[in-house]
Amino acid sequence: MIDEDDMRDRDRKTLMYAVTLTAALLAAVPMAQADAELVALGKALFFDATLSEPPGQSCASCHAPIAGWTSPDSAVNASGGVHEGAVAGRFGNRRPLMAAYASFSPPLYLDNEEDHFVGGNFWDGRATGWLLGHPAAEQAQGPFLNPVEQNLTDDAELVRRVCAGSASGALRAWFGESVCANPTDGFNAIAQALLAFETSSEMNAFSSKYDYYLKDPQRYPLTEQEQLGLVLFEREDKGNCAACHPHTPGPNGEPPLFTDFTYDNLGVGRNPANPWYQQRERNPEGTAWRDPGLGGFLKTVPRFADRAEENLGKFKVPSLRNADLRPSEGFAKSYMHNGAHKSLEEVVHFYNTRDTKPVCERIDAPEPGRNCWPETEIAANVNTDELGNLGLSAEEEAAIVAFMRTLNDGWTPPKD
Repeated sequence: MIDEDDMRDRDRKTLMYAVTLTAALLAAVPMAQADAELVALGKALFFDATLSEPPGQSCASCHAPIAGWTSPDSAVNASGGVHEGAVAGRFGNRRPLMAAYASFSPPLYLDNEEDHFVGGNFWDGRATGWLLGHPAAEQAQGPFLNPVEQNLTDDAELVRRVCAGSASGALRAWFGESVCANPTDGFNAIAQALLAFETSSEMNAFSSKYDYYLKDPQRYPLTEQEQLGLVLFEREDKGNCAACHPHTPGPNGEPPLFTDFTYDNLGVGRNPANPWYQQRERNPEGTAWRDPGLGGFLKTVPRFADRAEENLGKFKVPSLRNADLRPSEGFAKSYMHNGAHKSLEEVVHFYNTRDTKPVCERIDAPEPGRNCWPETEIAANVNTDELGNLGLSAEEEAAIVAFMRTLNDGWTPPKD
């Protein structure tokens, strides 16, 4: 017997996702159709390693196409998951999110109907989109001035370097001769150029096996294991992955983005290999530090400060696209906001058994993932409704992983 209240609730969630997706896609359309010259300018800036102090670090240093527009350093991914900044010895506190598909996220807002936050960029949503109208544009500005990333002194220094470099002519041609005279105008122009590239088809290819399958499932079928994974992915009484990673096309056939742009506390443990714990100059709490996530950012926003506590430990739901894209079979990738998990298999097993295994810190001879899971970083607000004890068999876990691997861009259809 179908519960009508549950049915209405699911329909409402589906509608809200469709509305959000449509708004995000429409917001991205003007830049997605930007002149090819602006896209080329944005790409040049994205790969420009002179825009750091000392020179040597570009946006692509942490968001490389060979690794699905995220970290291209296998050794870093296999350990702390956090990249060293332009200054030797300086590290941040989170692993790089995927830059691809991030431009579809709407500006951060409180969904009063669902009573949760949606949109924004960065793991904690601090690139809200409230200033420039687009979270990805604001996100593009952040790393340039971050002392643990590209480490430039201010926006004027970034504008000076761009206007003295090889991209100067293209910047002036698109935004006008005066763009280099005003640091604020120049800083925002650089963000718009980067946004143009980040909304381009090069970064958002929608070229995975699953995309082909959606277009023509008869011609491009999933394997039996992948098909089982898809079924489990969407079943509420099994994987339930689709609750936060919608997998169906939008109302006008828009390809799915595999994120609902919300925030969640998954109960992930700390990553003790994260070098941030040794950065005492910037992290005086040392190993006692806990990442507050969205709640930490909301504390700084007066109109949302009263919502901070209930959002501690919550992080942006990432797209699953390119989750396993890597340049070679032995290349390591890391997952979760702190890079604590090192494979899709580990992630799915964690979702499945988080609440059925003991806490590692409370048993003898702990083997994380085998006989225990590390203590959650922030115990408040953990999602216990949609994960933790899914009852999946080993075969079912493997099937979900197989399906997620169909989301990697660059799939080549077999020849007829």
